[in-house]
Amino acid sequence: MSRRALAAVVLFCSAAPSAIPGQQRPSAEVFAGGEFENYLRYLQTLSIVPLYPWGARAFSPAELDALVPRDTSHPWAGRYDLAARPRFAWVSPAVNARINTTFPFGYNDGPVWAGRGVTLDVQGGLEVRRGVLSLTVAPLAFVTQNGRFPLMPNGEAGKLAYADGTLSHQIDRPQRFGDGAYARLDPGQSALRLDWRKLAVGVTTANQYWGPATEFPIMLGNNAPGFPQAFAGTARPVDLWLLRVHGRLIWGRLAQSAFAAETAAAGVRYATGIVLDFTSRWVPGLELGITRFSHRPWPAGGPSLDDLLHILRAGQGTDTVNLASDNQLATAFFRWVLPRSGFEVYAEYGRDDYNATFRDFLLEPDHIGGYTIGFRKVMRRSGGRLLAVRAEVQNLQFSRLAEGRGWAPFYTHTSGSWLRGRVRRGRVGRRCRIVLSERSVDVVVDTDRATAARQLSDHGATRPTRDRHATRTGGRAADLPRAVRSVDAGDGRVRIQP
Repeated sequence: MSRRALAAVVLFCSAAPSAIPGQQRPSAEVFAGGEFENYLRYLQTLSIVPLYPWGARAFSPAELDALVPRDTSHPWAGRYDLAARPRFAWVSPAVNARINTTFPFGYNDGPVWAGRGVTLDVQGGLEVRRGVLSLTVAPLAFVTQNGRFPLMPNGEAGKLAYADGTLSHQIDRPQRFGDGAYARLDPGQSALRLDWRKLAVGVTTANQYWGPATEFPIMLGNNAPGFPQAFAGTARPVDLWLLRVHGRLIWGRLAQSAFAAETAAAGVRYATGIVLDFTSRWVPGLELGITRFSHRPWPAGGPSLDDLLHILRAGQGTDTVNLASDNQLATAFFRWVLPRSGFEVYAEYGRDDYNATFRDFLLEPDHIGGYTIGFRKVMRRSGGRLLAVRAEVQNLQFSRLAEGRGWAPFYTHTSGSWLRGRVRRGRVGRRCRIVLSERSVDVVVDTDRATAARQLSDHGATRPTRDRHATRTGGRAADLPRAVRSVDAGDGRVRIQP
């Protein structure tokens, strides 16, 4: 990205007025996986926000009209008038800085890739609504110093020397984006959509969150940038008396980084997916859902009608199992919010390939499978405060079946599970995260990364929070006072490495 383009984005974002202390303002930045969405989810468990399926996000402006709290008994009511949804609103400008002193690091940060050294990103924009149409323009630009560090040898030469150290020909996960500074302009959380009665159609580049997970989604999340896609589905759940159904079909275009080995269709892949979320009047707060996602090389001449309907067909059999050109993933999930209790529990199980036969599914249901389990609990405190705790566990590691049958780790079927060098879902492996929150303090503990965090709330600023984190890989929270070797001044992470 040129310096002029970066400067233009900075000027565009800075044109949006920031909030002043004590000012109530509407929010146009309720993005999938973001702070506001997470906050609304907490309020839903207290029945401050009405029950609504959470398995197919991002939410539309029309959906947010029904989700925003109407009372003022929640902690952010004094700073953010979430109920005000005007025809025009600014996406608050945000500027973040990160410093990684030893190696690149980052997760669930959308388009931003934070290399070694300083990384700066800026985002802003606007939202316009007129009748059934809505337009959100929220680009993001970042530049990273991308300093040198010892690469893991992978036996490759040229650009591929920067590719992944162990799976350089299978996945698109560069260790480093070249030998100099790296910058990119991304359309970010932008969308143009039409919500007419119960039908929703549109185009978007925004991140999608499928399933109930907060930190570690199996199917789609915000660990990578969103990808250009068209979609069609329900504008809100459709009442079929026995069940309410909410769903979405997508058709998109996936791109790889300049350091990927894939050559089919010049590295461009065609993606299509479906998510269905079911609720019932008989069991308030319970939602059951399924997702399916497929990607393969971009068809010559563009997608045909056959390609558009590809996701609706059943998985093929033994003649195409593990076929590198066509990867299919599927998950099933549930989420149960106990109304007015402040508690919810959820789980998701996913597969990174279809079965050869139905018998194969019955005998080995966990072949290339993994799961996510989590819960949330929020309690009211004096002074209008909320005390919340949430925990999430994910396991995408090998099962015992790997001892007697061929196995591949999740998201390594082809590079199509990766987007411009980042996996589109959660990080790969086994992990657990526990978060304790009370107004201005977050304490976060990870099994793969012990973390103590203090979250300093400044609800009158352009961002609702500023975080201060301390991390030591593989350690315990009690061991945190160590020499600081990595500082992130953007979302505030101060990483303490052994």
